[in-house]
Amino acid sequence: MLSAKQSSRRKFLLSSLIALPALGVTVKGLSAALAAEMIAPSLERYSPTFFSRSEWTFLLAACDRLIPADGRGPGALETNVPIFIDQQLAAGLGSEVYLQGPFEPQAPATLGYQLPYTLQEIFHKGISAVEHASLMNYGHPFALLSLGAQEQTLHRLQAGEIDFAEHGEPLMSSTLFFNELLNLTRQGWLADPIYGGNKGMKAWVAIGFPGARASYLEWVAQHEVVYPLGPVSLTGERA
Repeated sequence: MLSAKQSSRRKFLLSSLIALPALGVTVKGLSAALAAEMIAPSLERYSPTFFSRSEWTFLLAACDRLIPADGRGPGALETNVPIFIDQQLAAGLGSEVYLQGPFEPQAPATLGYQLPYTLQEIFHKGISAVEHASLMNYGHPFALLSLGAQEQTLHRLQAGEIDFAEHGEPLMSSTLFFNELLNLTRQGWLADPIYGGNKGMKAWVAIGFPGARASYLEWVAQHEVVYPLGPVSLTGERA
């Protein structure tokens, strides 16, 4: 295993290689896309900043069910979606939200957000409630359930069929937690790799999205034509 100093130096060198194609320089056997893949964090070795170890285990399993690697495109784990979610929440995503009462959780959606929770608190409290429900219903935490049981649990969360009040959370609905989890999972799959997810721009390659190219106007009106150039990240990485 590389030391922290060796790993840092290795990533610096590989980051430099990513920019070489833009300068007309190539390295035999190492494309910019491969270099980008090599410097991306390893999900297996990643140590979460925001989530506890048990929460992280839940997140890995949940993301894997929301966007599975089923042959139609890269899965959430293959594209580092959990790393995106951890880094966004650790950086304060959703921490600055108006939290002055009174709150009315049962108010219609047209009246806006009605919970005294930040997005960080929604994840902490939501995961705790789901794990309690999993233990009560199956005798195991979410990550140790069968794939079928995991999917059934997520469907019930989405439909609001799991009463969080029975599992220690009286204010938040399971639907709200599911929606926030799904939204961040989607964002991590589709966002620029600079934010931690979409490793190697695999999601962009799968959907044919050009990324941060300066201009691709000539292709906008060409329907049913495969875009041939591949995506570009904000950092200049190419896939």
